[in-house]
Amino acid sequence: MKITTSRSRGAAAFVASLTLLGGAASVVATPASAEPGNCDTTFDMADFASLEEGDGATVTTKTVVRGTEPKEFVGTVLGKIDGGIAPGVDMIMVDFSSAAGDTAIDENGIWAGMSGSPVYTESGELLGAVAYGLAWGPSPIAGVTPYEDMDDYAPAAPAREVQVGAKAARAIAADSDVSRSQAQQGFAQLPMSMGFSGLSQQRVKQLKKKGPDYLHTRGMRATGAASAAVDAGPADLVAGGNLGAAISYGDITAGGVGTVTSVCDDWLIGFGHPMTYGGKTSLGLMPADAIYVQKDLIASFKVANMGTPAGTILQDRLTGISGTVGQTPDETDVTSTVVYGNRDRTGSSASLVQDYNADITFSQILANHDVVVDAIQGGTEAATFTVEGTDADGAPFTIEFGDRYTSEWDISFESIWDIADVMWVMSSMQDVQVTSVDATADVTDDTAMYRMKKVEQKRGGSWTTVNRRRPAVVKQGGTLQLRATIANADGSKRVPLVVEVPKRTSRGGFLEVTGGASMWSGDVYDAETPAEMEAALEGMARNDEVVALLHVTRGDAGPAQAVSAPQDLVVRGGKFIDVRIRR
Repeated sequence: MKITTSRSRGAAAFVASLTLLGGAASVVATPASAEPGNCDTTFDMADFASLEEGDGATVTTKTVVRGTEPKEFVGTVLGKIDGGIAPGVDMIMVDFSSAAGDTAIDENGIWAGMSGSPVYTESGELLGAVAYGLAWGPSPIAGVTPYEDMDDYAPAAPAREVQVGAKAARAIAADSDVSRSQAQQGFAQLPMSMGFSGLSQQRVKQLKKKGPDYLHTRGMRATGAASAAVDAGPADLVAGGNLGAAISYGDITAGGVGTVTSVCDDWLIGFGHPMTYGGKTSLGLMPADAIYVQKDLIASFKVANMGTPAGTILQDRLTGISGTVGQTPDETDVTSTVVYGNRDRTGSSASLVQDYNADITFSQILANHDVVVDAIQGGTEAATFTVEGTDADGAPFTIEFGDRYTSEWDISFESIWDIADVMWVMSSMQDVQVTSVDATADVTDDTAMYRMKKVEQKRGGSWTTVNRRRPAVVKQGGTLQLRATIANADGSKRVPLVVEVPKRTSRGGFLEVTGGASMWSGDVYDAETPAEMEAALEGMARNDEVVALLHVTRGDAGPAQAVSAPQDLVVRGGKFIDVRIRR
């Protein structure tokens, strides 16, 4: 059975809220473009008192409930909280209950995914963007970021929660169904939890529990593995329209969907609050097609499909995100081919942020394994990896390596960490751009492997078992002639190893004879250039090799080492042997 896929037609269903780390990536021009924006007239907050006269001014907002066309909702200004978002940045309170027309806000409250929805005065001036909701639960009361501050990149820390004083709580309670005690729990920034398509919820939980921090899964939730051609493009990036922000697309689409606040020519502003306050950044600016709004006890949220990049988000600031339509970030193409019996599949994803290459590489390969192997099970895998890009001088490089992996528990999960580590290290290399990662895997059900049983030294023509109680003996500058016995349920075999002892060394040390699958090499993590990474990988023992390391307290140049030829199975376990070194 052969299954193929392409990332070119968009992404899967996404929770319309995200947390993304801002990371730098260069930008290249593309022909995509949106209809020119109207360059809104900004409301002057110095005139805010005019909105509070009488029972409060009527305002309107636009946001998408389903599809790509914004709907209009009517609200009433309740007042403002001075410095509610940050020093000098006020929060405007608006009640959108009893909206004319669509009743989505009455039914769901202010939902995650409305972040950035533009709010207009009766005269058509842009007052601000919906960005906060009451912290106690679903409510039609919105916290609005003033638009005049959405280009003001103040250095103050962003407000995640805004306290509501007694006066503001009375105003909210007087003009809505919210009680004073509920209002005094304050406003909270609309949730921005990252969504990953392509990974099941079980896999996401597994990553949270067992994955290293660089995989950024702590705030992630899976959104299903189905992909879809999206009926949305650059022309749908309009005020009140869907706005996606992504770190990748394809099999693995990582990001979320909020709302566009304003478009002026090819410059776009949205969200009304930061993602992670990352400042200068480079994320995919994505059109999106909303499926529906999911009602939730804490905060309802929009579910949507994201398309392909139509531009680049360049700023992640206190009062919103912004970027250009028509330029897209450089991509790192991650391609994975998995073969398992009569099933095989080639899939791909594009990582849009270099800092997330490890995340996307790991997730792409894992998702492809899950489709083809179709179970969490043990097995053996022969894998190869090719990494291409340009170094700090702009010169192209190609790094190739491969290994054999065996797991009695989950071969799909345990076979990917080496390439993920490589990508994590390379993402921090200054001025290095990885352009592609290609991974191939041939998976079988076999879980057989060798275990280390004993080590022998040849002395005077006969073999003697050596261990902690029976040390190996050798002269300075001499040769340790060894053989390791490895075995499994089907039998055993002996692996020859010869270690050359330095001429100048201490009188003692210890010998480590280990299967490659039980070794750890720090050289990969110390690499600072692609050339150093290539050398580290070439010097790293394979999982199906046996390695002997002689450690001494004083020697000519580090541990003496011998590496066996590759065996037919992965080798685990090891022995530690004391060594006496004679003059």
